[in-house]
Amino acid sequence: MNPLLPATYDIVWSIVCIAIIGFLFYKYVVPRLTKVLDERSDKIEGGIARAEQAQEEAQQTLQQYQQQLADARLEAARIREEARTQGQQILAQLRTEAQAESDRIVAAGHAQLEAQRQQILTELRSEVGRTAVDLAEKIIGQSVSDEAKQAASIERFLTELDESDAGIGVGR
Repeated sequence: MNPLLPATYDIVWSIVCIAIIGFLFYKYVVPRLTKVLDERSDKIEGGIARAEQAQEEAQQTLQQYQQQLADARLEAARIREEARTQGQQILAQLRTEAQAESDRIVAAGHAQLEAQRQQILTELRSEVGRTAVDLAEKIIGQSVSDEAKQAASIERFLTELDESDAGIGVGR
């Protein structure tokens, strides 16, 4: 006998115990371990698939966001251009209205000046006529009391005065 080798019955019973433990391990532990590993593998693969799907959805959402942002920028540019155009139209309209108001004020001023000029000319004619009658009375030495004669003399004098002014104005 070799002191290093165990007895035959120990080897047989050890093999039987190992076989029974191996059988039980193979029958109960390995299927559960396989099941747990399969579940974990499914979870990992499912997680990867879900992550890929979430990443794809995120990419699509990002593209949609970028498209909406580009559309919003185009819309903002269009609105700015439209506002600029409307502003220019309003400015042109205000300029036109201001020019029309200015022209109206100038025309009213001219009309008022012309009316004042006519009034002054009428007053001046009347004053010149009275002065002419007074001078005529002093020169003649008698009163020119006839209104019709006075009016005719005044008109003739003023007409001659206008004609002489027109002749002088042409000569200039």
